[in-house]
Amino acid sequence: MNVGEDKKKLHWKDWLGHGHFGRRLTVALFFFLALALFLHFREVRMEVLEQGTIADKYIIAQVDFEFADEDTTLVIKQQSVRDVGSIYRINDKQLRQIRSDFESYLLTRQDWREKLKQTTFDELYRGADALQDALADARFTNQRTIQKMKDYGLLTDNYYLFTPENIQEPAMLPSTFWRQIRAKVFGSKNVNPETADFILESFENQTWNLQLDGVAERNLRQLIQEKVPVQFTQVNAGEHIIDPGEKVTARHLEMIQAMKNSIAKQHNLFSIRTIVGSLLMSLLFTTLSVIYFRINHPAILNSVRKMTLLVTVIILTLIFAKCAEYFLVNRGTYLIEFFRYPIIVPLASILIFVLVSAEVALFASAFLAIVIGVTLAIDHDRFLIINLIASWVTILFARNMHKRKEVFTVLAKVWLTCLPVIIAFNLAQNVFAVAHLLEDVVSSLIFITVIAVLVIGLLPLLESLFHVMTDMTLMEYMDPNNELLRRLSVEAPGTYQHCLVVGNLAESAARAIGANGLFCRVATLYHDIGKLFNPHYFTENQLGGFNIHQLLTPLESTQVIIAHVPEGEALARKYRLPQSFIDIIREHHGTTLVYYFYHKQLQQVGGDESKVDEKLFRYPGPKPHTKESVIIMLADTVEATSRSLDEISEEALNAMVEKLVKEKTDDGQLDDCQLTFEELGIVKKTLVKTLAISGHLRVKYPEKKK
Repeated sequence: MNVGEDKKKLHWKDWLGHGHFGRRLTVALFFFLALALFLHFREVRMEVLEQGTIADKYIIAQVDFEFADEDTTLVIKQQSVRDVGSIYRINDKQLRQIRSDFESYLLTRQDWREKLKQTTFDELYRGADALQDALADARFTNQRTIQKMKDYGLLTDNYYLFTPENIQEPAMLPSTFWRQIRAKVFGSKNVNPETADFILESFENQTWNLQLDGVAERNLRQLIQEKVPVQFTQVNAGEHIIDPGEKVTARHLEMIQAMKNSIAKQHNLFSIRTIVGSLLMSLLFTTLSVIYFRINHPAILNSVRKMTLLVTVIILTLIFAKCAEYFLVNRGTYLIEFFRYPIIVPLASILIFVLVSAEVALFASAFLAIVIGVTLAIDHDRFLIINLIASWVTILFARNMHKRKEVFTVLAKVWLTCLPVIIAFNLAQNVFAVAHLLEDVVSSLIFITVIAVLVIGLLPLLESLFHVMTDMTLMEYMDPNNELLRRLSVEAPGTYQHCLVVGNLAESAARAIGANGLFCRVATLYHDIGKLFNPHYFTENQLGGFNIHQLLTPLESTQVIIAHVPEGEALARKYRLPQSFIDIIREHHGTTLVYYFYHKQLQQVGGDESKVDEKLFRYPGPKPHTKESVIIMLADTVEATSRSLDEISEEALNAMVEKLVKEKTDDGQLDDCQLTFEELGIVKKTLVKTLAISGHLRVKYPEKKK
């Protein structure tokens, strides 16, 4: 699918040239390391179960592990709060009333001043406030509750040992409580003992109404339960995690996840053995790939550009696969239950088909389906089947793809082809549910859509970066509304018609030997754009009887004729035509001798060849380097010469083609090309046949009598 290489003297383009064993080895090494990383950092695959469904097969512990047992933890939490008793508090209304009575006593009675001669009203007032706050914060419960709080490290400063016999009747608070209150309220302050005793006596002699504190009890229970550590249960290798017919619960899912984590931990990604194993596996895949390409596609291994392009597409596909795995498996939602059959490989299939070839795309599809299938944490068998089918169908439908928008059409057909496969998977599981089927259909459509968007975005980038001319790009350049083609058809109509005919000849000859016919047709449209500068100097554009070359010397005429090559190259670069088109412009005449004017110059000097510098009458070259370039050279020469034939017949055309090809061969114009003698013979026959058809060979009709 790709033709031509960039000849610009830029570092990146030079690096991507042919040969350079060291550079090709670097690309291969990069592929080897990238593949090793992909194989090494892989997720542990576990059976995907959905909570609430019925298991259809055994799941057995593969290793010893322990898991967070929520059921056991819940039982222990429930047991831990059984020792928590009722919690009581002093009635707020009664407490405020007693505090108010004490304050009234201080204000209305003065006998306290006789008892407390060194105490002020403010001291008593502040002391009563502090005592009221302490009594408001006080909570009463039994010994078990207080001990439970101590066991779990909870503060017990405001908790006191006392439980009323009858909550409906007022109770006297024990003396131990008042001693603790005294120490808490007045112990750390410089308060006169007599003052403290006076305040406490006013409150201690009261009978108190206690009430249940449900909020405090509920909060205490919650704190204790939060303090209970998660309980882990040990599972030994070989034990059944779940049996067929058993309903899947959260406990089962927790066990499977714990087993996965344990296996991943044992895998030890940074162990020397694990690293060596991944490297050996990558080396095996890389070696087999090199052997395959050495036998079947040596041209790819001999080109740094083609190798780099192929490796880039494969690595991009591996990255896409890893990203998909991350979002499907490593996220909290565990989307793999919805995206059960991820479609990934067609991304590489369509890119490699368009940029390289169908055979290479077929090999790469099988390679990636196997590598990704055995590496990702997915259902290996079904992934392999659906991705291989999708890839092969992609290659099959992409053969007729010539426009970028057709990518969506091709991938839509691929998705429709995948639907029977998805239905077959659902039927084979003997659990045909419409909901699951719809999920699989929608998820596959999402993957196909993502691939289509990635292909549309990556294709132009890869074409530009690696200078690949695809059929889609060629179809865009064949548009007659292209500015250069429109100018050529208006300013040099004869040249434009010449390009059309030569394009038809070159395409037929190229297809006959398996070369890129579409490239030949499109590149030929631009091969003579240099004639736009002086179109009237070329015979096909001279509509009148006057030939401007009659006013020029043979050397001047030659210089004008030859100039259309460098001028065409400059124009092509100005309009940013692909480098492969520029190569055709430079090579379609090679270093051919402009014999007509050379012969005319010889005549003027009496036939003395020593007086004429032949180099001045030759095109600058270079000679053709590709099959397509040679075919365009021959088609250009044959078409121009055929216009001078007095009579068009198959014999005359055959003799003309043989003569012209022999002249090109003897002149060394075909020395650098890749054509074999067999292919050259096919090209000559095809040119004759196409010229005969375009010349409308017919039987001669007898002249009608008047």
